[in-house]
Amino acid sequence: MTAGEKPWMTQKTFERTISFFSPFIILGLWESASELGWIDTRFFPAPSAIFTETGKMIQSGELWRHVAISLQRILIGYTLGAVPGVLMGLAIGLSGTIRAFVQPLVDATFPIPKIAILPLFIMMFGLGEESKYAIIAVAVIYLVMINTAAGVKNIPRIYFDVGKNFHASRRMMFFDVALPGALPLIMAGLKLGMGVALLVIVSAEFVGAKSGIGYLIWSSWQVFQVEQMYVGLLVSALLGFGSAILLNYLERVLIPWNR
Repeated sequence: MTAGEKPWMTQKTFERTISFFSPFIILGLWESASELGWIDTRFFPAPSAIFTETGKMIQSGELWRHVAISLQRILIGYTLGAVPGVLMGLAIGLSGTIRAFVQPLVDATFPIPKIAILPLFIMMFGLGEESKYAIIAVAVIYLVMINTAAGVKNIPRIYFDVGKNFHASRRMMFFDVALPGALPLIMAGLKLGMGVALLVIVSAEFVGAKSGIGYLIWSSWQVFQVEQMYVGLLVSALLGFGSAILLNYLERVLIPWNR
């Protein structure tokens, strides 16, 4: 390439190309290894067999039923955890009194594995949907609250001083100063919360449900229907990928200055 000549592919285009084709390369290698007998198809069925089983489950409607109920549980539980998490995080970041009262409780209870308290929620709410919503909400609220509080602490002090000089009310300081300033870390907390919500709901559906993606994976393993088990894993991955795209788009809309 001569001096001054532009490369035929920029670095950004090259990286996007790799990102697009890498899953297909891995699937191709997996398929080839299955066909050549290099891996045990009893435990690692060929991708073609998994996609065939996916098509059958879509046509029968079984897959849609499991996905719909898991999405409903995730969305309701996530909302119940994310909204209070943001409000509590803003309050902790703005008020030293609230922080002094809440922080020790957060530090003491956050390390507890959230799935470990599922039996408690089942005793309190039964085997119905409420226990699923509760376990997701508890898992999400910590991550959102901690990130939101950290976001408020990272706001330059001058913004609060300007608000005080202009006699901003507490409501204005809460929603017009703290909330926009903490948005980058709030979005980080929301992304982490969604990932954890997906993990928790699948785990909760292993033992406390008769429907959903987690139930599909667990029941398929019990009867050794490995292809269906991989269908559940595939759907979980797609849900995580789709939620990441959605939250990244929301971040670009809400925080255009932070690209």
